[in-house]
Amino acid sequence: MEKEWTNDYGKITIAKEVIAKIAGLAAMECYGLVGMASSKVQDGIAHLLGWENLSKGVIVEVEDDNVSLELNIIVEYGTNIHQVAHNIIERVNYTLEDKVGIKVTEIEVNVQGVRVGNAG
Repeated sequence: MEKEWTNDYGKITIAKEVIAKIAGLAAMECYGLVGMASSKVQDGIAHLLGWENLSKGVIVEVEDDNVSLELNIIVEYGTNIHQVAHNIIERVNYTLEDKVGIKVTEIEVNVQGVRVGNAG
């Protein structure tokens, strides 16, 4: 299901994939975030997603007027994980409301891994 609005001129429909991509791009602007991780962690190993697959690290749920997000991330070792997650929530919420007009009711951040050094 996608997000829909109707006004006097017609209907606007935004696909969940678009919402996920915008949320992923907004999250990547935050300090301490290495990247998005696949939502399917196998053998306890999270795989870092490339720029073209950012939306695969974001799960979007739309029910009526409620939009909730689940972001799967990998953070840089040595950063304050709580602060990084908080910054991501604030940035994603602001970006979706400002650029798309979507009020997000819930953003869940799952830290799937920690990257040490420059190894990728």
